[in-house]
Amino acid sequence: MKRTEPKLPSLLDALIPMLVLIALLAASVMLFKDDSSYGPNQIALFIAAAVAVVIGLKNGHDWRSIEKAMVKGISLSLAAVLILLAVGALIGTWLLSGTVPTLIYFGLQLLSPSWFYAASCVLCAIVAMSIGSSWTTAATIGVALIGVATGLGLSPAITAGAIVSGAYFGDKISPLSETTNLAPAVAGADLFEHIRHMLWTTVPSIILALIAFILIGFNSNVSADLQHINEISSVLEQQFNISLWTLIPLAVLLTMAVKKVPAFPTVFLGALLGGIWAVLFQPELINRMADEQLPAVIAIFKLVWQTLFAGFSISTGNDDMDSLLSGGGMASMLNTIWLIFSAMMFGAVVEHIGLLRKFVETILAFARSTGSLITSTMATCLATNILTADQYMSIVMPGRMYKEEYKRRGLAPVNLSRALEDGGTITSPLIPWNTCGAYMHGVLNVNPLDYFAYAFFNLINPVLAVVYAYLGIKILKLTPPDSVTAEVSTSTGR
Repeated sequence: MKRTEPKLPSLLDALIPMLVLIALLAASVMLFKDDSSYGPNQIALFIAAAVAVVIGLKNGHDWRSIEKAMVKGISLSLAAVLILLAVGALIGTWLLSGTVPTLIYFGLQLLSPSWFYAASCVLCAIVAMSIGSSWTTAATIGVALIGVATGLGLSPAITAGAIVSGAYFGDKISPLSETTNLAPAVAGADLFEHIRHMLWTTVPSIILALIAFILIGFNSNVSADLQHINEISSVLEQQFNISLWTLIPLAVLLTMAVKKVPAFPTVFLGALLGGIWAVLFQPELINRMADEQLPAVIAIFKLVWQTLFAGFSISTGNDDMDSLLSGGGMASMLNTIWLIFSAMMFGAVVEHIGLLRKFVETILAFARSTGSLITSTMATCLATNILTADQYMSIVMPGRMYKEEYKRRGLAPVNLSRALEDGGTITSPLIPWNTCGAYMHGVLNVNPLDYFAYAFFNLINPVLAVVYAYLGIKILKLTPPDSVTAEVSTSTGR
């Protein structure tokens, strides 16, 4: 018996799971507030996925193919999951080794509250540009900056916005970045032409973002309490051996990242090095925390091992300091992984039964001008980020879908590659259930809904890109391969 092909979804089919998801996520935030990411959002994604499955079955898809798509979708996130687990271990051992406390200590001495947000943004931009990774930047420098902000009495949400803004700017203009390489590869553009073309939107956006952070810093009523800073510094000195030697794990990790060693082994080796450094440079702390009932060597080994999976916890007599100096461990990332798995499952169903493609076809019917085409591309990237919860999918899928349309309209591939970055990569950390948003939440301990309004670069860049598109600013036309030859032939009389 000949197998019947599934029916194409209608626009209503495509809208229903999306509307269900939005309604449930809104209800989740209203009912559970800051705890919405610790279970409620995952259930919302499961229910929305179930609705999408019902629509797929109605249209003739069989359960086995849908289940296979879900498993494949989840498998796409496994590389990110490995990195998340390694980052959890790294945060734990870098707290134990004094690496993060040392960064906080020097940060309190060097960073002025008035300039702190802008300086945080610039620092993260420089690091991310050097290593090509917004994730590594947030997990290392970002964690320390959140600690410094707490010490200075500044807003963690604004600080997280500055970290995300700087990290994603640096990531976007770095030739070492995976997404910066992926976008031109999908669009058919040259890497360095792509980066140069992005500068037209990224540089003005980061300048405007820095101006906003400077204005916030100088207009806020927060002023550093010197006594409070001294108290924090004193606690750090009492609990840890503060020295430049404890920063070597950070230097090693950044060096490996610059040399393009893959992210997972880089971060995990950084975590292991943190454990070794703790034994070498924090002997007093190790002795205080180690199990006294075991022989010394075994007790130390057990403590480092425990820190890798359960994180680091310290009791200083000050609740705020205990919260600041405790955390990490692979176990701390399990909720984030749960959220990623739930989101990827939903995204896989939506993609498999053709709902996202239906959105694109509907949008193209109205995208008459170049401005509307580029805006539609960016809107599709954002929708893909929301639906599939993965920044790589937000580049690859829209890139494939729009590539021929750009070519048909005579637009150079760099227009598409820039739109993919402006609409896909940059918006990904703003969505709580996206792999990037979930990662930033897990690492910085600040909900994307809280830092959303302060991630100025990530908000300004897409808007500026749309303005450029409609005004025709730096929208390059496709040059036919034989046009240069034709011009030469005409000028030489041949």
